[in-house]
Amino acid sequence: MPPTTCRRLALVAIIAVVWAGLPAARAEPSVAADRAEQILFGDHPPGACAPITDAPAHVRCLLSARYGRSRTALRLVLALYDEMGDVAGSEEETDLDGGYRGTIHLVPALPVGDAEEHLRWILGAQREIEGFLAGLGRRAGAPLSYRHRALAWRFFRSIKRRTPSAYAAAWEVGYNVVGSLNSSAMGVRDTLFHEIFHLNDAAHDGWSRRELGDLVDGIIARCGTDSACLSPYAPTATQVKKTGTYYAFQPDNGDNANEYAAELATRYFIEQRAALRGERPSGVRFKCGPEENRRAWRALADEFFGGVDLVPPCRP
Repeated sequence: MPPTTCRRLALVAIIAVVWAGLPAARAEPSVAADRAEQILFGDHPPGACAPITDAPAHVRCLLSARYGRSRTALRLVLALYDEMGDVAGSEEETDLDGGYRGTIHLVPALPVGDAEEHLRWILGAQREIEGFLAGLGRRAGAPLSYRHRALAWRFFRSIKRRTPSAYAAAWEVGYNVVGSLNSSAMGVRDTLFHEIFHLNDAAHDGWSRRELGDLVDGIIARCGTDSACLSPYAPTATQVKKTGTYYAFQPDNGDNANEYAAELATRYFIEQRAALRGERPSGVRFKCGPEENRRAWRALADEFFGGVDLVPPCRP
Protein backbone atom coordinates (compact mmCIF):
# COMPACT_ATOMS: atom_id res chain seq x y z
CA MET A 1 0.00 0.00 0.00
CA PRO A 2 1.49 3.41 -0.94
CA PRO A 3 2.68 5.57 2.02
CA THR A 4 0.24 8.37 1.13
CA THR A 5 -2.68 5.94 1.29
CA CYS A 6 -1.52 4.69 4.69
CA ARG A 7 -1.33 8.23 6.03
CA ARG A 8 -4.84 8.99 4.75
CA LEU A 9 -6.27 5.88 6.37
CA ALA A 10 -4.53 6.69 9.64
CA LEU A 11 -5.95 10.21 9.55
CA VAL A 12 -9.46 8.89 8.90
CA ALA A 13 -9.08 6.49 11.83
CA ILE A 14 -7.98 9.32 14.15
CA ILE A 15 -10.92 11.51 13.07
CA ALA A 16 -13.32 8.60 13.68
CA VAL A 17 -11.99 8.06 17.21
CA VAL A 18 -12.20 11.76 18.05
CA TRP A 19 -15.71 12.04 16.58
CA ALA A 20 -16.88 8.98 18.53
CA GLY A 21 -15.74 10.66 21.75
CA LEU A 22 -17.77 13.82 21.13
CA PRO A 23 -21.21 14.15 22.69
CA ALA A 24 -24.08 13.80 20.23
CA ALA A 25 -25.51 17.09 19.02
CA ARG A 26 -28.80 17.92 20.71
CA ALA A 27 -31.72 17.98 18.33
CA GLU A 28 -33.52 21.29 18.17
CA PRO A 29 -37.03 21.06 19.65
CA SER A 30 -39.87 21.27 17.17
CA VAL A 31 -43.64 21.00 16.93
CA ALA A 32 -44.41 17.81 15.02
CA ALA A 33 -46.68 18.13 11.99
CA ASP A 34 -49.40 15.87 13.46
CA ARG A 35 -49.42 17.94 16.64
CA ALA A 36 -49.65 21.13 14.58
CA GLU A 37 -52.68 19.65 12.80
CA GLN A 38 -54.41 19.05 16.11
CA ILE A 39 -53.57 22.51 17.46
CA LEU A 40 -54.86 24.20 14.32
CA PHE A 41 -57.78 22.01 13.25
CA GLY A 42 -58.57 19.52 16.00
CA ASP A 43 -59.64 16.21 14.46
CA HIS A 44 -60.44 17.69 11.04
CA PRO A 45 -57.22 18.69 9.23
CA PRO A 46 -57.67 20.16 5.73
CA GLY A 47 -57.32 17.76 2.83
CA ALA A 48 -55.34 20.34 0.91
CA CYS A 49 -52.42 19.83 3.32
CA ALA A 50 -51.85 16.11 2.91
CA PRO A 51 -48.81 14.92 4.90
CA ILE A 52 -45.58 15.46 3.02
CA THR A 53 -41.95 14.58 3.65
CA ASP A 54 -40.96 18.17 4.41
CA ALA A 55 -42.53 18.70 7.86
CA PRO A 56 -41.90 22.48 8.00
CA ALA A 57 -43.56 22.93 4.60
CA HIS A 58 -46.51 20.88 5.85
CA VAL A 59 -46.87 23.07 8.95
CA ARG A 60 -46.69 26.23 6.82
CA CYS A 61 -49.46 24.81 4.63
CA LEU A 62 -51.57 24.18 7.73
CA LEU A 63 -50.99 27.71 9.00
CA SER A 64 -51.89 29.14 5.59
CA ALA A 65 -55.09 27.11 5.52
CA ARG A 66 -56.08 28.23 9.02
CA TYR A 67 -55.21 31.91 8.71
CA GLY A 68 -55.60 32.40 4.96
CA ARG A 69 -58.50 34.84 5.31
CA SER A 70 -56.40 37.28 7.34
CA ARG A 71 -53.27 38.41 5.50
CA THR A 72 -51.85 40.23 8.54
CA ALA A 73 -52.45 37.36 10.97
CA LEU A 74 -50.98 34.88 8.47
CA ARG A 75 -47.83 36.95 8.10
CA LEU A 76 -47.41 37.03 11.89
CA VAL A 77 -48.02 33.32 12.53
CA LEU A 78 -45.62 32.39 9.73
CA ALA A 79 -42.97 34.69 11.23
CA LEU A 80 -43.57 33.10 14.64
CA TYR A 81 -43.12 29.66 13.10
CA ASP A 82 -40.14 30.50 10.88
CA GLU A 83 -38.23 32.37 13.60
CA MET A 84 -39.18 30.44 16.73
CA GLY A 85 -40.71 27.17 15.55
CA ASP A 86 -43.93 28.14 17.37
CA VAL A 87 -47.38 27.08 16.14
CA ALA A 88 -50.30 29.38 16.97
CA GLY A 89 -53.62 27.54 17.20
CA SER A 90 -56.60 27.49 19.53
CA GLU A 91 -57.66 25.94 22.82
CA GLU A 92 -60.55 23.50 23.01
CA GLU A 93 -63.79 24.53 24.69
CA THR A 94 -63.55 23.50 28.32
CA ASP A 95 -64.36 24.34 31.92
CA LEU A 96 -61.19 25.25 33.78
CA ASP A 97 -60.71 24.69 37.50
CA GLY A 98 -59.27 28.09 38.34
CA GLY A 99 -58.56 27.45 42.02
CA TYR A 100 -59.38 30.63 43.95
CA ARG A 101 -60.99 32.00 40.75
CA GLY A 102 -63.60 29.25 40.65
CA THR A 103 -64.68 27.42 37.48
CA ILE A 104 -64.07 29.37 34.28
CA HIS A 105 -65.58 28.52 30.89
CA LEU A 106 -63.11 28.82 28.00
CA VAL A 107 -63.90 28.88 24.29
CA PRO A 108 -61.54 28.78 21.28
CA ALA A 109 -60.53 32.17 19.87
CA LEU A 110 -58.08 32.58 17.00
CA PRO A 111 -56.04 35.81 17.16
CA VAL A 112 -57.50 37.45 14.05
CA GLY A 113 -59.23 40.77 13.43
CA ASP A 114 -59.13 42.91 16.55
CA ALA A 115 -57.13 40.19 18.34
CA GLU A 116 -54.20 40.25 15.87
CA GLU A 117 -52.38 42.63 18.19
CA HIS A 118 -51.74 39.70 20.50
CA LEU A 119 -49.71 37.96 17.79
CA ARG A 120 -47.54 41.07 17.42
CA TRP A 121 -46.97 41.19 21.17
CA ILE A 122 -46.14 37.48 21.37
CA LEU A 123 -43.72 37.67 18.45
CA GLY A 124 -42.09 40.74 19.97
CA ALA A 125 -41.84 39.03 23.37
CA GLN A 126 -40.27 35.91 21.87
CA ARG A 127 -37.71 38.01 20.01
CA GLU A 128 -36.85 39.89 23.18
CA ILE A 129 -36.54 36.71 25.23
CA GLU A 130 -34.31 35.26 22.50
CA GLY A 131 -31.99 38.27 22.68
CA PHE A 132 -32.00 38.21 26.47
CA LEU A 133 -30.99 34.55 26.66
CA ALA A 134 -28.30 35.06 24.03
CA GLY A 135 -26.89 37.95 26.04
CA LEU A 136 -26.79 35.88 29.22
CA GLY A 137 -25.24 32.99 27.30
CA ARG A 138 -22.40 35.22 26.14
CA ARG A 139 -21.75 36.28 29.73
CA ALA A 140 -21.94 32.66 30.91
CA GLY A 141 -19.51 31.58 28.20
CA ALA A 142 -21.89 28.98 26.73
CA PRO A 143 -25.44 28.86 25.34
CA LEU A 144 -28.10 28.38 28.00
CA SER A 145 -30.22 25.25 27.94
CA TYR A 146 -33.35 27.26 28.65
CA ARG A 147 -36.14 26.56 26.19
CA HIS A 148 -38.52 29.20 24.93
CA ARG A 149 -38.89 28.03 21.31
CA ALA A 150 -41.04 25.44 19.51
CA LEU A 151 -44.07 26.16 21.66
CA ALA A 152 -47.70 25.46 20.85
CA TRP A 153 -49.94 28.48 21.45
CA ARG A 154 -53.57 27.78 22.29
CA PHE A 155 -55.67 30.92 22.11
CA PHE A 156 -58.94 31.17 24.00
CA ARG A 157 -61.48 33.60 25.42
CA SER A 158 -62.80 33.30 28.97
CA ILE A 159 -66.55 33.84 29.26
CA LYS A 160 -67.63 36.67 31.61
CA ARG A 161 -64.13 36.70 33.10
CA ARG A 162 -60.71 38.16 32.29
CA THR A 163 -58.71 35.45 34.00
CA PRO A 164 -56.55 33.52 33.65
CA SER A 165 -54.42 35.61 31.32
CA ALA A 166 -52.31 32.56 30.44
CA TYR A 167 -51.26 29.12 31.62
CA ALA A 168 -48.64 26.63 30.48
CA ALA A 169 -47.93 22.88 30.47
CA ALA A 170 -46.19 20.33 28.24
CA TRP A 171 -44.57 23.05 26.07
CA GLU A 172 -47.95 24.60 25.34
CA VAL A 173 -49.11 28.05 26.40
CA GLY A 174 -52.79 28.89 26.75
CA TYR A 175 -53.34 32.57 25.96
CA ASN A 176 -56.46 34.57 26.79
CA VAL A 177 -57.26 37.23 24.18
CA VAL A 178 -59.29 39.08 26.85
CA GLY A 179 -56.85 38.42 29.70
CA SER A 180 -56.42 41.25 32.17
CA LEU A 181 -52.61 41.13 31.90
CA ASN A 182 -52.58 40.90 28.10
CA SER A 183 -53.23 44.56 27.37
CA SER A 184 -49.78 45.84 26.37
CA ALA A 185 -46.55 44.60 24.80
CA MET A 186 -44.72 44.84 28.14
CA GLY A 187 -47.51 43.11 30.05
CA VAL A 188 -47.57 40.24 27.56
CA ARG A 189 -43.78 39.91 27.58
CA ASP A 190 -43.60 39.63 31.37
CA THR A 191 -46.59 37.28 31.54
CA LEU A 192 -45.05 35.00 28.93
CA PHE A 193 -41.69 34.93 30.69
CA HIS A 194 -43.56 33.80 33.81
CA GLU A 195 -45.39 31.04 31.91
CA ILE A 196 -42.37 29.87 29.94
CA PHE A 197 -40.48 29.55 33.21
CA HIS A 198 -43.16 27.12 34.41
CA LEU A 199 -42.33 24.92 31.40
CA ASN A 200 -38.61 24.97 32.17
CA ASP A 201 -39.28 24.38 35.87
CA ALA A 202 -41.25 21.23 34.99
CA ALA A 203 -38.42 20.13 32.67
CA HIS A 204 -36.07 20.40 35.68
CA ASP A 205 -38.18 17.87 37.62
CA GLY A 206 -40.13 20.45 39.60
CA TRP A 207 -37.08 22.41 40.73
CA SER A 208 -39.13 25.12 42.45
CA ARG A 209 -40.74 22.79 44.99
CA ARG A 210 -37.52 20.87 45.63
CA GLU A 211 -35.25 23.89 46.07
CA LEU A 212 -37.54 26.71 47.17
CA GLY A 213 -40.42 24.87 48.82
CA ASP A 214 -39.20 25.22 52.39
CA LEU A 215 -38.25 28.85 51.85
CA VAL A 216 -41.68 29.77 50.46
CA ASP A 217 -43.55 27.71 53.05
CA GLY A 218 -41.60 29.54 55.78
CA ILE A 219 -42.56 32.95 54.41
CA ILE A 220 -46.23 31.99 54.26
CA ALA A 221 -46.12 30.51 57.77
CA ARG A 222 -44.68 33.81 59.00
CA CYS A 223 -46.94 36.19 57.08
CA GLY A 224 -50.07 34.34 56.04
CA THR A 225 -51.89 36.69 53.65
CA ASP A 226 -50.73 39.91 55.33
CA SER A 227 -49.60 42.00 52.35
CA ALA A 228 -47.47 44.32 54.47
CA CYS A 229 -45.55 41.33 55.84
CA LEU A 230 -45.27 39.66 52.40
CA SER A 231 -44.22 42.78 50.54
CA PRO A 232 -40.42 42.51 51.11
CA TYR A 233 -40.49 38.90 49.85
CA ALA A 234 -42.74 39.41 46.80
CA PRO A 235 -40.69 39.20 43.57
CA THR A 236 -43.17 41.36 41.63
CA ALA A 237 -45.91 43.81 42.49
CA THR A 238 -48.64 41.62 40.96
CA GLN A 239 -51.51 41.20 43.42
CA VAL A 240 -54.79 39.36 43.16
CA LYS A 241 -57.45 42.04 42.78
CA LYS A 242 -60.08 40.18 44.79
CA THR A 243 -57.91 39.52 47.85
CA GLY A 244 -55.04 42.01 47.62
CA THR A 245 -52.57 39.17 48.26
CA TYR A 246 -49.37 39.04 46.22
CA TYR A 247 -49.80 36.52 43.42
CA ALA A 248 -46.72 34.54 44.48
CA PHE A 249 -48.36 33.79 47.85
CA GLN A 250 -52.07 33.60 46.95
CA PRO A 251 -53.79 30.65 48.69
CA ASP A 252 -55.58 28.03 46.57
CA ASN A 253 -53.44 28.81 43.54
CA GLY A 254 -51.65 25.52 43.03
CA ASP A 255 -48.18 25.17 44.55
CA ASN A 256 -47.04 28.53 45.93
CA ALA A 257 -43.38 27.54 45.44
CA ASN A 258 -44.13 27.09 41.75
CA GLU A 259 -45.76 30.51 41.39
CA TYR A 260 -43.15 32.22 43.55
CA ALA A 261 -40.38 30.82 41.35
CA ALA A 262 -42.10 32.00 38.16
CA GLU A 263 -42.51 35.48 39.64
CA LEU A 264 -38.88 35.38 40.75
CA ALA A 265 -37.81 34.44 37.20
CA THR A 266 -39.79 37.40 35.85
CA ARG A 267 -38.07 39.74 38.32
CA TYR A 268 -34.70 38.24 37.34
CA PHE A 269 -35.53 38.89 33.67
CA ILE A 270 -36.48 42.52 34.35
CA GLU A 271 -33.37 43.32 36.39
CA GLN A 272 -30.86 41.39 34.26
CA ARG A 273 -32.34 42.85 31.06
CA ALA A 274 -31.75 46.34 32.42
CA ALA A 275 -28.16 45.40 33.33
CA LEU A 276 -27.51 43.96 29.86
CA ARG A 277 -28.68 47.26 28.39
CA GLY A 278 -26.43 49.26 30.67
CA GLU A 279 -29.39 50.87 32.41
CA ARG A 280 -29.18 52.03 36.01
CA PRO A 281 -31.19 49.94 38.46
CA SER A 282 -34.57 51.43 39.28
CA GLY A 283 -36.00 50.81 42.71
CA VAL A 284 -34.82 48.22 45.22
CA ARG A 285 -32.86 45.26 43.84
CA PHE A 286 -34.70 42.12 44.83
CA LYS A 287 -31.65 40.24 46.07
CA CYS A 288 -30.87 43.13 48.43
CA GLY A 289 -34.00 42.52 50.47
CA PRO A 290 -34.36 39.80 53.12
CA GLU A 291 -31.91 36.89 53.20
CA GLU A 292 -34.55 34.61 51.63
CA ASN A 293 -34.48 36.82 48.53
CA ARG A 294 -30.71 36.50 48.13
CA ARG A 295 -30.81 32.73 48.51
CA ALA A 296 -33.63 32.28 46.01
CA TRP A 297 -32.01 34.69 43.51
CA ARG A 298 -28.70 32.83 43.60
CA ALA A 299 -30.35 29.42 43.30
CA LEU A 300 -32.43 30.51 40.30
CA ALA A 301 -29.43 31.99 38.47
CA ASP A 302 -27.33 28.88 39.06
CA GLU A 303 -30.00 26.42 37.95
CA PHE A 304 -31.39 28.11 34.85
CA PHE A 305 -29.19 31.00 33.72
CA GLY A 306 -25.58 29.82 33.88
CA GLY A 307 -24.96 31.47 37.25
CA VAL A 308 -25.02 34.92 35.63
CA ASP A 309 -25.91 37.87 37.84
CA LEU A 310 -25.21 41.26 36.28
CA VAL A 311 -27.09 43.21 38.92
CA PRO A 312 -24.67 45.29 41.04
CA PRO A 313 -23.82 43.93 44.51
CA CYS A 314 -25.82 45.08 47.49
CA ARG A 315 -24.42 47.79 49.70
CA PRO A 316 -23.30 46.70 53.19
